Amino acid sequence: MTVETESEALRVQYIAAEDISIAASLIYQAYHDDPLLQPLLNYSESNIAAYEKKLRALIREELNTFWQEKQPLIGLYKQDRLKAVACVFESDSQLQAQRYWHWRLKLMLSAGYLQTNQLIEKEQTIRNALSGQGNYYFLAFIAVDPHFQGQGIGRYLLRGLNDLVQSNERASGIAVFVTQNKHTAFFASEGFSSLQRLTFNNVQGELLFKSAE
Repeated sequence: MTVETESEALRVQYIAAEDISIAASLIYQAYHDDPLLQPLLNYSESNIAAYEKKLRALIREELNTFWQEKQPLIGLYKQDRLKAVACVFESDSQLQAQRYWHWRLKLMLSAGYLQTNQLIEKEQTIRNALSGQGNYYFLAFIAVDPHFQGQGIGRYLLRGLNDLVQSNERASGIAVFVTQNKHTAFFASEGFSSLQRLTFNNVQGELLFKSAE
């Protein structure tokens, strides 16, 4: 998919292997202050380095698993440089079963046993809440280069994901879980509706869904 603007072309496509590290950096920056990940990964102002190490480990293992399981890693490119990324998986994929062994072991070694189990519990709760939606896509991460935020790049990327959903005749739609009101408003403006309000570690968030058109 290519989106034409007044002065340039933006491309939405599957990211290349050489861009995985850039994608990890964008996600790290976008989720560093996430109100759900911080308590799950034991954020402490007295030891920020430990939290950041766990966050990097989580992102690294997530991206490695997405890549190995051939789940969609979608990037938005501006002048052939990755400026935004979205990580998506299909609800009936093998990715979930995969996480319960080698992904879980690797993450426990770096993030900790309790944190890993809390992340898995969070994911299972969300999947249970979506059990009536058939075969859907789930948007696990979305991140935009901080230098390009406020330029509509996130919207272009979401519209690229719409094409992904529509190209799969079995897909019922796409879901996302957000914990900040500004993100809820952003997704709502792109056609997502609230399905359920969920709470993890005293942090509330909205489970949103957009049906395939």
